[in-house]
Amino acid sequence: MIPKGYLMRDPTAETAAVQRERLTPPADLSGATIGLLSISKERSAEFLDYVEERLTGRGLNVLRFEKPTHTKPAPESVLQEIIERCDVVVEGLAD
Repeated sequence: MIPKGYLMRDPTAETAAVQRERLTPPADLSGATIGLLSISKERSAEFLDYVEERLTGRGLNVLRFEKPTHTKPAPESVLQEIIERCDVVVEGLAD
């Protein structure tokens, strides 16, 4: 039960919440390009360094991306590059 007065917020910085269908994750990552997106919060790059090490250690292809600041959405150019080059994305939200 949601407490009275409680309001859920959409964390995607959209002005109107949009219902999105969840994409089915790939059954196998072999041959996939995995994008690692740092949101530029403290220690998010450090977290993604570890994730990259683990993924590349399994022979997976990894590309790194970074937002200029954690206070704003990623620039369209960064999002477009991720869309064009990656099959799966991990976003680093460490503090």
